[in-house]
Amino acid sequence: MLLLDRSTCESVPNPEVAGMFRVEVRTQEKYEEHDDQTMPTIFVSGAANGLGAAFVDAYGSLEDTNIIAIDRSPIQSSLNNVTSFIVDVASEDSVVQFAQKIKDTPIDLIIHSAGIRGLVPSLENKFPEHVPACETMEVMDVATLTRTLQINTIGTFLLFRSILPNLKAARNAKVIVMSSRMGSIGNNELPNKDAGSAYAYRASKAAMNTIVRSFAADVPEVSFILCHPGRVETKLVRSKEEGAISADESVQSLLPLIDQWGKDDSGKFYDRFGHTIQW
Repeated sequence: MLLLDRSTCESVPNPEVAGMFRVEVRTQEKYEEHDDQTMPTIFVSGAANGLGAAFVDAYGSLEDTNIIAIDRSPIQSSLNNVTSFIVDVASEDSVVQFAQKIKDTPIDLIIHSAGIRGLVPSLENKFPEHVPACETMEVMDVATLTRTLQINTIGTFLLFRSILPNLKAARNAKVIVMSSRMGSIGNNELPNKDAGSAYAYRASKAAMNTIVRSFAADVPEVSFILCHPGRVETKLVRSKEEGAISADESVQSLLPLIDQWGKDDSGKFYDRFGHTIQW
């Protein structure tokens, strides 16, 4: 699959993504004036870098797709069909204010990739190349646990609840949540060599998974699917972890799966190859 970079995707559509969605081109200044809802809208959180930015590039290469992109940091995109907003998903006020701005916009697809790794900041500053040392039982603190749960877990709940009317206004809307195998309770046991530690991240992702499962049960008209995108090289950590793949490679493998997933997959947990992950 070809993924286009920001400099080329305005003029050349992504051949692998084309046909999945059709959306119009518009600028942020004209966003609130526009009332044409005949074209689908894709919403991407955590869009300033990593997976979120790669998804924006992939879907934004479509000529007839509206992209709503949010992040707590400014989003750099030259695509004319991308409307960006600064939103802090950990802040209820920020999320509610944002929801009011897009209240009349049906959303067909959400790619939720906002989140943090949950490393102890003081140790991450001291040992940026040694991620495991920053999340062990001995060093983990309440502040890191609380902040990670606030962003990864509570932030997911606040965001989805606030824009649920937008999803219900669309036909066959679906929500794809970037979870992690580290949020699998069944996977976090010996003899798995990667079991243990990562207290904040594991707890926040396991709790997020449960929240998404509840949305799937409470809102059956919308499909909610959890997926593990692989160990991806993003800004979740300051160094490249062993075995990490690029965000583009991960997105390339997920695009066809996202297109296929639907009501029968709602509430389920998959890896980037479509294999089921145990809870």
